[in-house]
Amino acid sequence: MRTFKLSLLASVVALAATGCASDSSRSNAQADQRLADVLAANLGVNYQVVTNHGANEGLKCRELAAEWASCDLINLTLTNNGPALTDTDWKIYFHSIRMILDVQNEQFKVTHVTGDLHTLEPTDKFQGFDAGESVVIPYIGEYWTLFENDYMPRAYVVAGDSEPKTLVSMDSEDPSAYLSAIDGENWKRTPSDNNTLATAQSRFEKNSDVDLLAKEELAGTIIPTPMETHLTGSSVSLSEGISIDNQALTTPMLKAATERMATLGVNTQGQYPVKLELDPQRFDKAHKVSGAYKLEINKGKATITGYDSQGAFYGLQSLMSLMGTGTDQTIPTLTVNDAPRFDYRGVMVDVGRNFHSKEAILRTLDQMAAYKMNKFHFHLTDDEGWRIEIPGLPELTEIGGQRCHDLSETTCLLPQLGSGPDNNNFGSGFYSKQDYLDILTYAKARGIEVIPEIDMPAHSRAAVVAMEARYRRLAAEGNLAAASQYRLMDPQDTSNVTTVQFYDKRSFINPCMDSSLNFVDKVISEMAAMHKQAGMPLNTWHFGGDEAKNIKLGAGFQDVNATDQVEWKGDLDLSQQDKPFAKSPMCQQAIADGVVSDFAHLPSYFAEKVSKVVADKGIANFQAWQDGLKYSEGADAFATDNVRVNFWDVLYWGGGASAYDWAAKGYDLILSNPDYVYMDMPYEVDPQERGYYWATRATDTRKMFGFAPENLPQNAETSVDRDGNGFSSKGTAQFDGFHGLSAQLWSETVRTDEQYEYMVFPRVLAAAERAWHQASWERDYQPGVEYSQSTQYVDKVALHSDWSQFANLLGQRELAKLDVAGIQYRVPVPGAKVEGGVLHMNISMPGLALQYSTDAGATWQTYDAKRKPAITGDVEVRAMSADRQRFSRSVTL
Repeated sequence: MRTFKLSLLASVVALAATGCASDSSRSNAQADQRLADVLAANLGVNYQVVTNHGANEGLKCRELAAEWASCDLINLTLTNNGPALTDTDWKIYFHSIRMILDVQNEQFKVTHVTGDLHTLEPTDKFQGFDAGESVVIPYIGEYWTLFENDYMPRAYVVAGDSEPKTLVSMDSEDPSAYLSAIDGENWKRTPSDNNTLATAQSRFEKNSDVDLLAKEELAGTIIPTPMETHLTGSSVSLSEGISIDNQALTTPMLKAATERMATLGVNTQGQYPVKLELDPQRFDKAHKVSGAYKLEINKGKATITGYDSQGAFYGLQSLMSLMGTGTDQTIPTLTVNDAPRFDYRGVMVDVGRNFHSKEAILRTLDQMAAYKMNKFHFHLTDDEGWRIEIPGLPELTEIGGQRCHDLSETTCLLPQLGSGPDNNNFGSGFYSKQDYLDILTYAKARGIEVIPEIDMPAHSRAAVVAMEARYRRLAAEGNLAAASQYRLMDPQDTSNVTTVQFYDKRSFINPCMDSSLNFVDKVISEMAAMHKQAGMPLNTWHFGGDEAKNIKLGAGFQDVNATDQVEWKGDLDLSQQDKPFAKSPMCQQAIADGVVSDFAHLPSYFAEKVSKVVADKGIANFQAWQDGLKYSEGADAFATDNVRVNFWDVLYWGGGASAYDWAAKGYDLILSNPDYVYMDMPYEVDPQERGYYWATRATDTRKMFGFAPENLPQNAETSVDRDGNGFSSKGTAQFDGFHGLSAQLWSETVRTDEQYEYMVFPRVLAAAERAWHQASWERDYQPGVEYSQSTQYVDKVALHSDWSQFANLLGQRELAKLDVAGIQYRVPVPGAKVEGGVLHMNISMPGLALQYSTDAGATWQTYDAKRKPAITGDVEVRAMSADRQRFSRSVTL
């Protein structure tokens, strides 16, 4: 029999009843707050993955409407570390990136609020919590949860009308505080998952083909690799500093370059002469492109000749690339002839899902310039946040740039992605106009074009909610005309839609409303004005355009009443699902008028309309994610001079062919493949790594380095799909060349600047290498040539040799430069094995120091490969950053 538990709330209310009746409401409020405070302080939370293979374990995934009939079973345990209670008027708001399909404890129910926000609350069968009692709440979620960061922090509790309080047990960026280790076979997506789990042993085997190279073998090497480098047999010391004779760079560009030199410890008031000049006539036809340069280093001086000022700037970066960070700045004499491979060498950073500080952005721009990347794609808005101040539309940042617990969403957006109930973290934030001007000015001085992305018509919830707040404010003042001027949602639209991130119809800007175009015009005008003020004319407008769909109408579902049902699709009443805008009277009228043929064509139609606004403002380039333009007939359907697409099809799902089809339609194609250059994917198959993994289970620096961006089918010979299996790929369309390559950092799992830099660095250096330099092992694309794990077309010896040198350059030289620049890059986890009682260790980037501990991390010793230590028990291993101030994750053998 359960013991009697006095309700905490009831006891507080009983004490309050001794006061005046007129104070009862205040007493109740105080009691509610007391309950919330006690629960927040004392409620322990633990998640444990029971199985990620629900369908194989007999769970009713199909009947529960799980997409592709895939589901998992999680045990959520609540432990009451405070006083006993029976109160039921409380809710825990928590974040789940998977839809929760069923709760297997009748004392509790889970309700989806919006996006990843859910509530857990007692039912009328709740039996209360004894002091010290734990209650297990098994639940079934859609798909699987393979990495620890799937479990977002900062669940919070609300009791009655109390202020929300974050659960202390979940107020941590370390998932182990509230998550049991994902163990057994649960790291596998399916039982047949063929990936290799990253362990000390598997890392050792993977690293074993990369040896430490002598310093002399790295002399004269530059990252990214030049087209031509010739060593001339001597060396020169720059330890006493250099003297720059500048006849090529603007004052801001020279300042940017000398600031980097100062960071590396180079005295720019020294004696060794470095001349910067422009002479485009010295360049042959193959090198007559922006960014081309010649570098000549002799005993007496160095001369950098740029095809243009950008080339001269890059020549100076190459001079710095030869240097280290210590006092010995001896470099070889040589000549370099160089030019970029792609015109577009980009980095995309998403600050909509989670905000990142201006300082972190500036540090990224520094490194982009150092490695000759020239396009900064700034994803400024998404469902979860609007991050740029727009004069005249204050609600965009005052409401759309903030996340907090406001169920009415009149002061902020609801919490998402582990931001919790408060706006005191990177879930909230925006760049003021001055911040943005500072970023533009900083980028311009480094030859980097800033490409703002305002995502639409999908992924626009922050804008829609903000403009609804604006509408209500002005309507209440009686100014309906002004209220309606920038409204983005048809108030009569009753479409039942679920987006990729589980939002409803308010995720979409309605393309059939004149006010939507008014909004677009206003935002572009204000952004263009800021660019003009900064002296960087707005040259490219990124429309976004991705994922304008209802995921419930995808191929992973089948109608619950269909006669031809299969076991591997989720059962759903498809008659209750709508395409976006299908129940909008305004869009229904547009269909009736023949503006477009059906609702699916509306996003592409809207893109074409926005391109006219862009062109009318003198902006030359219109850019979008390719799926946002899929119903347009080709680049000629748009009004701008050029139309660029970020191509993000996964190669093993047909992307190795479809990229060439898009290029054939006249689009300037920018390779942005999720399975190779998405930096939000984990570095390795280890549940402790950060990142989403829908496209690939791992992309480390080595995989990114080995990407062949122009011959996409070739990658089928050198890499595997997300389940660790081989695949085949071939293209059929003719090919005239791609426009560029971009590495992407989406921020759903990235909540701090430290996490941001961990995900981006050092692998973005490999993306810079591939964007600038075409390697000898990259074969020319030929239509119809098929690649797979069984073909032998690729020169893997050359690929391995190039990687070995690149890995050594990182470990022995480049990571130290990131250290002095304040970049908190990922330190690789070392490989290790104990064989014959002796510890063997290695690392993917030779040159970094290794450590081991035989007393559970109490003390650490430096590993010496020449004097391998004897080990008799458990041993813990880790690696150190180049400056020996930070450490990798440690693992125990």
